[in-house]
Amino acid sequence: MSQNKVTARTQIKRGLKRAEYDVDKVHAIIDEALICHVGFLVKSQPLVIPTCHWRDGNKIYWHAHSKAQNVNAPESTETCMTITLLDGLVMARSAFNHSVNYRSVMIFGKPQDITDAAEKERQLKLMVDKFSPERWDQLRPITDTEVKATGVLMMDLDEVSCKVRSGPAVDEPEDVSWPVWAGVLPMTSEFGAAQENPDTLAGYEVAKLPANPLQR
Repeated sequence: MSQNKVTARTQIKRGLKRAEYDVDKVHAIIDEALICHVGFLVKSQPLVIPTCHWRDGNKIYWHAHSKAQNVNAPESTETCMTITLLDGLVMARSAFNHSVNYRSVMIFGKPQDITDAAEKERQLKLMVDKFSPERWDQLRPITDTEVKATGVLMMDLDEVSCKVRSGPAVDEPEDVSWPVWAGVLPMTSEFGAAQENPDTLAGYEVAKLPANPLQR
């Protein structure tokens, strides 16, 4: 079982029992999530921008318009990305002991700009196929102009902090008899019925769902 290296930035200091260092479990959280938040500084102003991400081996990628801040400002500067999956509300018998069940990953690093056109196109294919397997090959081929207009950044998954909470509420022994319901309200995300584009010209097969849909 491969373990993530613990550094000063990734050492869990609170909630030690929630720390998760298994690489496969961390990768599974990254792969299941469809959105992340990228935090960085722009002229001493902190910004956190949501965007889509994907993983290729031990590297994580995200994209935006080539002039967007979240692919320009973070390049070669210290950046923090967070990913969170919310699995349930934990309802205790006291306000203090309420919590949530979740799986979260925090990634530290210096992003690198992907400038090679062929590699950038390969990564964009991985992104599209993450959201709908095999879709890239069905699409109108991407143009050189579109590749140039798209910025792609990469960070190594070398400094990763992960925390997971699961299970019921944990009440004080003296609170167990308090007359109120306690337990977990599970949360799941699922796709609704497909909504066909109004300008569709024929009866095409509906796009495939992600390989790791947000369902538990």
